[in-house]
Amino acid sequence: MYTTFETIIIPAVVAFSATVIGTKFLIQYLYGAGIIAEDRNKEKAVKLAGSGGLAVTFGIILGILTYTFGGTFVFKPVLSISDILAVALSIILISMVGFLDDINVKGRRVKSTDMMDIRQGLKQWQKPLLTLIGALPLMAINAGVGSVRVPILGIVDLGLIYPLVVLPVAVVFVSNAVNLLGGFDGIQPGMVLVASLGLLIYSITNGTYLAALLSAFLFASVLAFLPFNLYKARIIPGDSFTYAVGATLVAIMVMGNEEAFGIIVFMPWIIEFFLHLRRKFRVTDLGIRRRDGAFSAPYGKKIYSLTHLLMNMKKMKEKEMVVYISAIEAFFVILAFLLKFIGVL
Repeated sequence: MYTTFETIIIPAVVAFSATVIGTKFLIQYLYGAGIIAEDRNKEKAVKLAGSGGLAVTFGIILGILTYTFGGTFVFKPVLSISDILAVALSIILISMVGFLDDINVKGRRVKSTDMMDIRQGLKQWQKPLLTLIGALPLMAINAGVGSVRVPILGIVDLGLIYPLVVLPVAVVFVSNAVNLLGGFDGIQPGMVLVASLGLLIYSITNGTYLAALLSAFLFASVLAFLPFNLYKARIIPGDSFTYAVGATLVAIMVMGNEEAFGIIVFMPWIIEFFLHLRRKFRVTDLGIRRRDGAFSAPYGKKIYSLTHLLMNMKKMKEKEMVVYISAIEAFFVILAFLLKFIGVL
């Protein structure tokens, strides 16, 4: 009974409320603690509280705990409590890695990727290694189903290769790939909001309750955080956001056996990964700001990011960039549903 669609709303509302409260607290606390990031898309550089993803993590975890509390003391849960708590541990661990990346703030600008920034973060080789920690709880419970539907090939049984190889690689790749596309107010929460809504609808229609539950928590928490990050932002999501969101997205796909659908939904980040790879990840998504507030492509006609592609199509202002990138994500969500409808997925 506690896994019906109506009862999913209760912990989702808790997740939303907790994120709002947590974000308001972090705006003041992180700024006062010197955990800040620099927004240089405005006419004058602005220093904002960084690592806002901690509030999103807080919301998701409280949503999970609300469900487990209800399943323990109110209703008999159909879903495995150990599986849900393993997901929660995975999200917490990987969010902490993101927080470590966020708190390395320098007193002056230093070279970071392809620009000068006050936040240096972890080294490139440290990020995939440390994010691997987030996969351990899911590996420990042998999460997911070893038989995966692959477009064209059909069902492929991976056996132990799935929990021991595919799962950790997915966690590392997705968490780091979400981190690649950003730099503009609202762009990261906007994309994740669209992706999580698509996964929520898919999970509900397919009756995969744990995936639906996690999708609802992710959607509610990001929806609560988004207004604080929209133009002009009051807080930066930071790597604690991108890593935690990445871990949650992987958990949704794995627990719901939705890998094929999830790959299509995740396609903008996959494209971004290969675009960044062309320059060995020493790339900035930001453009060159003009006096009218629009941005020009930083590398001319060379495309190393989806943002560069859009800037080459037209001179874009920050708000427009977020709308266009979110629309690209919406396109791939719709495409995933169409492929599912015609039986390709």
